[in-house]
Amino acid sequence: MENIRAIRTEDDYDWALAEIEAYFENEPAPGTPDADRFDVLSDLIACYEEKHWAIDDPDPIEAIKYVLDQTGAGQAYLAEVLGSRSRASEVLNRKRALSLGMIQKIHTGLNIPTDVLIKPYHLARS
Repeated sequence: MENIRAIRTEDDYDWALAEIEAYFENEPAPGTPDADRFDVLSDLIACYEEKHWAIDDPDPIEAIKYVLDQTGAGQAYLAEVLGSRSRASEVLNRKRALSLGMIQKIHTGLNIPTDVLIKPYHLARS
């Protein structure tokens, strides 16, 4: 593989992005040297981004709201998943903490990773 180097600085990162951009326009055939180069560059870029610009998982309630919004499902669907309109409302308004059973249902019904749903979050004060 030609011209591959570690990404240690922002200049290295910019170089890698410029190098990989060509592969988005002309996708290399699997198993070719260009495909291998693309894979290595994408792994290097991903590692650099994870180290320098890691994005924390959202809090569980924000994740639920986001998925409901993006899928167009709305609170009524969450009520269906949880089995109760009032429970869905309490969860979305941070008046009720998620139980293990709710986490399992939401994971199955909305396909939100359980490691996001089990994170601690703040409840609204009464």
